[in-house]
Amino acid sequence: MDHLNPVLSGATAFASLLASIYFLKFWRKTGDTFFLLFAAAFVIDAVARFVLAVVQVTNASEPVYFIPRLITFGLIALSIVGKNALPKKRK
Repeated sequence: MDHLNPVLSGATAFASLLASIYFLKFWRKTGDTFFLLFAAAFVIDAVARFVLAVVQVTNASEPVYFIPRLITFGLIALSIVGKNALPKKRK
């Protein structure tokens, strides 16, 4: 089953890249930083997963491999908090 891990990791990286393109499309339409931060998070996730798939990693449970995920989830949390913290305009 070890030969299947790089394939699945590559597929996940590709899905993350597609999600980032999707969010970039909405950012270009709206100019909202919420979509830009989501796109950046998915790009970081895609790059990290691609690197883990290509490079032979002896122990993927090392803390250094979780830093991109921490940044990814931090950006997502920051975008959600930033979106909800802004005062809403009344009509």
